[in-house]
Amino acid sequence: MKSLNLVQFLLVAGLMAAPGEIVASERSDDDHRGAVLEIGTAGEWGLKDGKTSIGPSIAIEVTPIEHWLEIEAGITPLMGKGGTEWEADLVFKKPFQLSKNVEFMVGLGPQWSSTNSFGTVAVLDFMIWTTPQFGWFVEPSYSYAFSRGHEQNLGVNVGLLIALPSR
Repeated sequence: MKSLNLVQFLLVAGLMAAPGEIVASERSDDDHRGAVLEIGTAGEWGLKDGKTSIGPSIAIEVTPIEHWLEIEAGITPLMGKGGTEWEADLVFKKPFQLSKNVEFMVGLGPQWSSTNSFGTVAVLDFMIWTTPQFGWFVEPSYSYAFSRGHEQNLGVNVGLLIALPSR
């Protein structure tokens, strides 16, 4: 269960670093980010076969319509006993600002897997900004493949946020 230990470590480290900053520093509404780079670790558990896999993840998120739409494109190589499976997704999210430093998003979008399966993924995204430029995220997900077998997975992605400057 090394993957679970890594996820737990990242959550604890983020919580220890964040609480004072979440309450103390306030981000003004004029503080717009150009894009957000997400670097993390993803884990996935098959609901039908019980297989688990883990791997690094990277995504870029942009905000075309402030307070209404965020679009995230990401890729993850998931390594398990059967080899490495690459997953790519494009998720359209509705953001909700819970406080000046905490965002919650609900998203849905298409997903492609290197096993030549197409499907959809639904995500809940929690973003905690410890500074205007850096933060961390937790993103639980559910995916459903349209291919034969209709594979279903629960997943979680945890990692760091890096705000990229606007033009």
